[in-house]
Order: sequence, then C-alpha cells, then structure tokens
Amino acid sequence: MDTPFIYDKHVTGRYFIGRRSECMILGNLLKAGEHVSIYEPPKTGKMSLVHQTLFNLRNDGHQFIVAFVDMLNVRTLSEFLIKFGTSVMKSVASTPEEYDAMVRDYLDGTHFVFDRVRFMTYEELVSLNWNPDMNDVRKMLELPVRIAQVKELPYFVVLKEFQNLMNADEYDDVFKLMEQMMKERDRSNPHQAVYVMSGAMVNAMKFIFEEKRYFYRQVNHVALMPVDEKEIIEHVVKGFLNGMGKSFDRNLAMGACELFKCNLWYMNHLAAICDALSKGFVTETMMTDALNSMIAVHEPRFVSIINDLTDHQLSLLRAVLDGVIKFSASDVIEKYRLNSSANVRRVKDALKKKEVLTFNEKDEPVILDPLFEYWVSNIYFDKR
Repeated sequence: MDTPFIYDKHVTGRYFIGRRSECMILGNLLKAGEHVSIYEPPKTGKMSLVHQTLFNLRNDGHQFIVAFVDMLNVRTLSEFLIKFGTSVMKSVASTPEEYDAMVRDYLDGTHFVFDRVRFMTYEELVSLNWNPDMNDVRKMLELPVRIAQVKELPYFVVLKEFQNLMNADEYDDVFKLMEQMMKERDRSNPHQAVYVMSGAMVNAMKFIFEEKRYFYRQVNHVALMPVDEKEIIEHVVKGFLNGMGKSFDRNLAMGACELFKCNLWYMNHLAAICDALSKGFVTETMMTDALNSMIAVHEPRFVSIINDLTDHQLSLLRAVLDGVIKFSASDVIEKYRLNSSANVRRVKDALKKKEVLTFNEKDEPVILDPLFEYWVSNIYFDKR
C-alpha cells in the first residue's frame, strides 16, 4: 500500500520533505570530490538524505558508482575489511568469476582471497586467510580508488555506523592510514573515491571528528537542521486528506511536532498508527492512543536505558529535564545530590558515552531521543 507515512525504510522522491539545503550541500561536496561526515541521533533522516542526494544527482545526469558499507555489527578489523570489500566489489561485479578476478587483480600481495565456500555460505566476496596487517588495510582502502580510475567514474563509499570501527583494537592505525591516503590523493583526477562517514552514535562521532580531530580539514561535516514545523504539518494533513480522504486537525499535528521536536520518523510512525485507528477523521483521543502504542513499543528500550544509569546519572538527567544548564553550581550540586563538580564531569561523560545526552556548542545539554525525553519526564519521573 502506497502511504506518505514511511518509517520502516529510507525515504526518497515525493514523500521526502525538508532537507533541501542539506541535499544541495551534500550534492555539491560529492561532486567536488570532498569527503563528508554526518552524525545525528538514530532515525533522524541521515540515510534518507544520502539516498535523496544521490537520486537528485542521477536525475541531473551525473554518473557515479556507489557502495553502502553497513558497519552496524563491526567489532574487529577483519570484519570491517571483509564488509568493506564485499560491498565495494558487489557494486561493480556480479558473478563468482568476476569476484575471483577482482581479488587477484586488485588485492594481490595481501591476505585476501576469494573463498567459494564462504561465498556460497555467507555471501562473502572477499575473505582472509590470515590476520590482517596494515598492508591489507591500505590495499583494501585503495580498492574503490582503483575501481574509480578503471571505470573512469567517481566512486561514493557510504560507511554506515562509522563509529563502530573504534571497536577494533587497531582503529587508531586505520584512521591515521585513512588520513594519510586522503592527503596523498590526486585532487586533479576527477575519478576519485569519496567517503560519506555516517553515524548514529553522536558522541562517539564527535569524539572522532571533534575531540580527537581525526581527518582534520579532510572531511566536511554536514549537519541536519530541524525540518520546518509548517512543512511537517502540511505533510501530515495533506497525507491524510489526499491519500486516505481523512481529516487530521492542524493543531493536533502541531502538538505532535512539539512533542517529537520535529522528528519525522516519530511523526510518520504516529501518523501511520492514527491512520489504522481512524475511519474519517483523527481525534485527540485517537492520537493519544497512537502515542500510547508507540510508548508500549519503545518502553522496554527506555527501561533498559534507565536501568543502566547510576543514581547520580539519574539525578543529572532529572536536572536536565528541570531546565538546568550549569550543573557545577553549588546550589545545583546540593539540590540534586551530585556530590562535587568533579563528579558532575564524570556523570556528564558517562551519559555522553551511553548516548543519552549530548552537549551543543554552548555546552547546553540535549536529550538525544525526544520520545525517551517525554517518557522519562512524564512516566518515569511522573511529572505530568
């Protein structure tokens, strides 16, 4: 069924709303051969932005190769290299004979092999016959570069959940090698390999690009701005009217936007449930029922987050919900029993590491998940 309220996959085409400036910025950077980083909380539209940008580039007549490397379950260097090679080779080849030839031609002098048994069993296009070394890493990272030059096309490599590479013990060496290769590349050659490094663990990505400053001046950060509230409301109201012949009150849509802080994924999820509950028009009661259904789905995850917090971390989280910004003030430390300013720093770091909070450029706290913020405030702390 065709529905404007998509929340189970990335969105492109007529149901992609907002992000016009981000699409233009990302598209211009890719055309210029510039590497990009994108880090935002989960389900905020990172992959929709990438796919829509690529869609726009193709519509404008640009030709390129693209590979998506899903690093969600990467825990070791070997896993990264195998996933990387498999995704890159799959984008330009389609038969076992072609895969075998690519490994021999492009990855000669390495520990990489094409193992037909592993290919048939696990769909691995490239395997390792020994522990990888830095020569293996360099050769693998050069693979899209060499393909781009042979095919005479730019090659875009999208590294999803890039921060997971830090799970590998050798991540520092890999990052430094990537930096070196970025600095050494021939910018006059239009057929380059361009990286889009995307991650949903905001603080881990900030650690890479802002605190440790890996890839300094080599990678351009594209930030996602909130989608305009009016555009979201129009999307919801017109989606119900044109797609289903139903009525959705603008004030209800505005209230949902405020609750979800213009998070389109949550808005689409809410609208989809409201559509299932309604026949002619959506009432406030239906929207409340839809919200309760969403909370029922996500509550086990929220409870798991809360159970992983210490008393001090919960206290600081409560202070954030109360609007506190300066946590080291003596009255705040006393009121929320935070012990000391040194303990406040430790607690802030712990909440960042657990991806509960992040801090903006003014060092103001931001709860990363708007539905979690609603749940913890109204249900866990019972502040309704």
